[in-house]
Amino acid sequence: MRDSARLALGTLTALPVPAPRKLDQRVAGNAMLLAPVAALPLAATAVLVVLGGELLGLPALVSATLAVAAVALASRGLHLDGLADTADGLAASYDRDRALRVMRSGDSGPAAMVTLLLVLLLQCGALAGAVSAGHGAVAVALAVVAGRGVLVLGCARGVPSAREDGLGATVAGSVALPLAVLVPVSLAGLAVPAPGLPWWQGPLAVLAAFAVAGALLARAVSRFGGVTGDVLGACVESATAAALVVASV
Repeated sequence: MRDSARLALGTLTALPVPAPRKLDQRVAGNAMLLAPVAALPLAATAVLVVLGGELLGLPALVSATLAVAAVALASRGLHLDGLADTADGLAASYDRDRALRVMRSGDSGPAAMVTLLLVLLLQCGALAGAVSAGHGAVAVALAVVAGRGVLVLGCARGVPSAREDGLGATVAGSVALPLAVLVPVSLAGLAVPAPGLPWWQGPLAVLAAFAVAGALLARAVSRFGGVTGDVLGACVESATAAALVVASV
């Protein structure tokens, strides 16, 4: 579990943690299960930014933008990079090998830029609505944790890796199906008493995050033949946006 915690924190955050001494499928699977816990430093950072903005009397959109930027900085922009590469891959070609080459190239095409812009606008706008409604801190904490929780879907057994190497190959199929189901159910249950939200809104935000991530994952698997690290990052950012939208209502 120590190696799993190191892998989760080292992959999902910019915290300077030692590298895992051992890396196998069991360690990778436990790391993905720990993703919501590893997201807590990111959530705490975003909450502090939102509360600080409220204390300083900043406009809701400014506070929201700073919070989204803080999460991106604290995670090294890893998931945003995955979102951009996945968008380019999906837009590149129906040829699987060509799409995977485009994703690995590192360049960002029009599809990547438009997708990044729209998803970030959606995140900032939704969070600004939650801030204006008085529950911005709760909304961003819930969205950040739920967004990282969806990683168990992409790493569930039965979801293949699109490549023989890379992060996707390391974590693909590492989470048992019962545990992959238990994570969203547990997060939805924990979200019931979310302060400032009706009892149903927190669980609905979690379920929306997993639904959007599942739809994107299914599309990526059908196009690429499996999951990659970029696809996992795209699922995280899309799920975070979905949770923020529901939490902003």
